[in-house]
Amino acid sequence: MAKSAEVKLAVFGRAGVGKSALVVRFLTKRFIWEYDPTLESTYRHQANIDDDVVTMEILDTAGPEDLLQREGHMRWGEGFVIVYDITDRGSFDEVVPLKNFLDEIKKPKNVTLVLVGNKADLEHSRQVSTEEGEKLATELACAFYECSACTGGGSIHEAFHELCREVRRRKMVQGKTRRRSSTTHVKQAINKMLTKMSS
Repeated sequence: MAKSAEVKLAVFGRAGVGKSALVVRFLTKRFIWEYDPTLESTYRHQANIDDDVVTMEILDTAGPEDLLQREGHMRWGEGFVIVYDITDRGSFDEVVPLKNFLDEIKKPKNVTLVLVGNKADLEHSRQVSTEEGEKLATELACAFYECSACTGGGSIHEAFHELCREVRRRKMVQGKTRRRSSTTHVKQAINKMLTKMSS
């Protein structure tokens, strides 16, 4: 049995947008009404993605984190789910500052993320249109999903799986460039030695 690939995913968003509900719905296909918003949890989950077994470590960040804590979570994560609540304009407005902070922490690498608009079942209270979500995702160059952790509607699984695919794609690309550069270094070292010996 081949060793499964490991991917570290962190879920961010304003308190109350439904981060825990989304994660639990993804892992158990259930909806839980009551959460302690101050609890931070890490889950391990294995999934079969494109015929590969992938082990996800999913960090469900707690509501109001201090900056150091948030920075630590961002350094830890390889892929990020940024969640906003379609019935809360303020949670949507926090997406860009959050992405900017991520970019700052992860420099010079590009940040791998998906944008998720949660609570799509509350259409009657909607404050953020689907088009706005799509437009923002285009600006952030990431995938966009609207879903409901409550009803299970939308593409919750697809959001997590797509993020895993993207993280793994980037790892493979980085692995190739790293391998290429180390081979180049070895060749240069050998050439230097040969040049010294022949002179």
